[in-house]
Amino acid sequence: MSIQAESIYVEILIRGHMEDLWRLTQTPDLHERWDLRFTNITYLPRLDEAQPQRFLYSTRLGFGLKIQGEGESVGNRTDSQGQRTSALKFWSNDPKSLIREGTGYWKYIPIDDRVRFVTGYDYQVRFGALGRVFDALIFRSLIDWATAWSFDRLRLWIEKGIDPAISLQRSLIHGLARLTLAFVWLYHGAIPKLIYQHPDELTMLLGAGVPIESALILLNFIGWAEVSYGVLFLLAWRTRGLFLVNIALMLLATFGVALNSPQYLVAAFNPVTLNVLVIALSLVGFLSSTDLPSARRCRRKRPEGQS
Repeated sequence: MSIQAESIYVEILIRGHMEDLWRLTQTPDLHERWDLRFTNITYLPRLDEAQPQRFLYSTRLGFGLKIQGEGESVGNRTDSQGQRTSALKFWSNDPKSLIREGTGYWKYIPIDDRVRFVTGYDYQVRFGALGRVFDALIFRSLIDWATAWSFDRLRLWIEKGIDPAISLQRSLIHGLARLTLAFVWLYHGAIPKLIYQHPDELTMLLGAGVPIESALILLNFIGWAEVSYGVLFLLAWRTRGLFLVNIALMLLATFGVALNSPQYLVAAFNPVTLNVLVIALSLVGFLSSTDLPSARRCRRKRPEGQS
């Protein structure tokens, strides 16, 4: 079986000056701050400017593991329209690295007060057929996404002055808040309402005046509604309004329990503490979800007819 993976292509339009973009992408200690693919980039000394610029790179994997590699810029040029191109090749002798060697380029195309920043690259992998399958099914999509996400983080740094470390921090906070809230809705919809139908859930419905015949039907409906809302929280990842809807629902639920089943307000595990925590987490998610980097802002398919 032959697997032919497409080369990676990412393009973004950045409002800013060419020199700023060039400096942030061609200076190693600045480049490594916004590019999720690298933890450290170090230029090696060269005897004169005519020689290719050699560099070392590394990426931390966690748990003390990291992947190391090398590369060199094989040519930088500027044409008569002010378009700049930087070509490079890279390789790794690290046996942990899926990437064995590759080539790529960066293009900087000025358009009025903006710059179209483009990269294209491809690589060969280790581990034979298994490596090619893993690359085609998982790794290539991940590194494609990481490239695009990093490009948008760079855009936010240039356009809005948002430090890349702040962008990453906001993204992690937002992601943790959203995943936790989705889990809360999925768990409370599925476990006590759909799977086990806990007596307390039925008692609260009966306390609200729902007839026993209708309570079980309503409990199932509420359970599926909560599960659906939890799924929506994951699918509509960038929809900030869901956090505000969440707050409103928690306030409404707390009021409903206080009105119809006040005995649960003093229980060992009661809705007051749960709902307050969910409201607080919703506020954290809402406040952290502004100006987040997104791979969706990048074009990730090569235009027709472009080599």
